[in-house]
Amino acid sequence: MVGSAICRVLATQGFSNIITRTSAELDLRKQAAVEAFFASEQPQYVFLAAAKVGGIHANDTFRADFLFDNLAIATNVIHAAHTYPVKKLLFLGSSCIYPKLAPQPLREEYLLTGALEQTNEPYAIAKIAGLKLCEAYHDQYGSNFISVMPTNLYGYGDNYDLKNSHVLPALIRKFHEAKVHGTPNVTLWGSGSPKREFLFADDLAEACVHLMQTYASREIVNIGTGEDLSIRELAELIRGIVGFEGEVVWDTAMPDGTPRKLLDVSRIHSLGWKHRISLEDGIRLAYSDFLEK
Repeated sequence: MVGSAICRVLATQGFSNIITRTSAELDLRKQAAVEAFFASEQPQYVFLAAAKVGGIHANDTFRADFLFDNLAIATNVIHAAHTYPVKKLLFLGSSCIYPKLAPQPLREEYLLTGALEQTNEPYAIAKIAGLKLCEAYHDQYGSNFISVMPTNLYGYGDNYDLKNSHVLPALIRKFHEAKVHGTPNVTLWGSGSPKREFLFADDLAEACVHLMQTYASREIVNIGTGEDLSIRELAELIRGIVGFEGEVVWDTAMPDGTPRKLLDVSRIHSLGWKHRISLEDGIRLAYSDFLEK
């Protein structure tokens, strides 16, 4: 989702020499394959958007996979970018790197100041390792490697698998299928009280391209909207857009996850970027994309 969004933004800005590989074509977990790719293609600028991602259930169930796969992707690509020196690399982390109970909104300096959320700790540790690796290559070798921390993302080409997807696409699919089948109610995990921030992937892509062209510091940069809402409010918004008229049942026996994750976006705003797509407009775009596919 994010990689294709970055390609779209680059194309609209006139860049044509864009090198991409699908996961089927290049397994970034395999060091030899990554080294061969960099040796052959000699990329100048690298957006490292690849990752194994998922919602609470996937993160908590496949803990070893999430830790190993994301560690391998980060170490292989970042090291290869150093070995076959690129001009610049941008590493995409995640807002889950911040402590579970950190003050809100989450400022970049809160990293490593407290315990992580248990359900997605393996993924968070892998992402922290990636950004620290970028910092280390910057400090030791002067590599122009930068790291950004996106908030929760959604958009074109999202994952709508009910077992492994994130909350927003899962809600779109649940409400749509309930509407189509005439189901009287939809059951959702948790209490609905946690608050989350959501950013359309094409907005994130514009921020990444902007930073690739203008930013060169080792300090991480949050990318988000600076606005959040409760999962209950999100469910009501999506229910209205999809047109489901049944009842929503909250299964409080299931986990809520982190109580709140709102990014402080003052740094990215000061660097000349702000999101353009509102949450309601973005959900309508995502739902249309879901219906087409």
